[in-house]
Amino acid sequence: MTIAFVLGNGVSRKSVSLAQAKAVGSIYGCNALYRDFSPDCLVATDKPISEEIQNSGYSLHNRFYTRRPMHNLGALTIPQKYYSNSSGPIACAIAAEDGNGKIFMLGFDMGPDHGQRFNNVYAGTDFYKKPDAVPTFTGNWVRQIIQVARDFPSTKFVRVIGDTTAEIAEFRVISNIQNMPMPEFLERLANPVVL
Repeated sequence: MTIAFVLGNGVSRKSVSLAQAKAVGSIYGCNALYRDFSPDCLVATDKPISEEIQNSGYSLHNRFYTRRPMHNLGALTIPQKYYSNSSGPIACAIAAEDGNGKIFMLGFDMGPDHGQRFNNVYAGTDFYKKPDAVPTFTGNWVRQIIQVARDFPSTKFVRVIGDTTAEIAEFRVISNIQNMPMPEFLERLANPVVL
């Protein structure tokens, strides 16, 4: 079974070595991740960050999806079925469409940080809210992730739970979405035979 890691940008993913994950499976990411790391696939739906990515030249040499690709800069159009979704759920859908049987969702915190503020590793950088901003509403993400899981019933989606990850009650009734505590995930990543 092929493994993929889909990176949201919640702060809980900071403890994960992306190089270590890359050695085990494909990495799908969102938005400003490209500033620090080149995943196998990147998704950005918001126009300002999407244009930054394309204007940087990144999309000429890397697999990048957005809603409205700029002319001749290499970006791909998001699959029509997921066109109106948010970046993280789209990245999950593309990872599933690529045939990955197990998808670990890292940094899908979907709640505030410890200070009850905006939870994002890129807070305060270009095109992101300030670190003291109120948390982003994530109800759309919940609904969209559930739909992706239902679209790919034979794919296992594992949401890795860190200390800033919100409990999402709606996920408990979806048979192919499960939770894994961050310490267990890190232990398994160090011994990928058990992933």
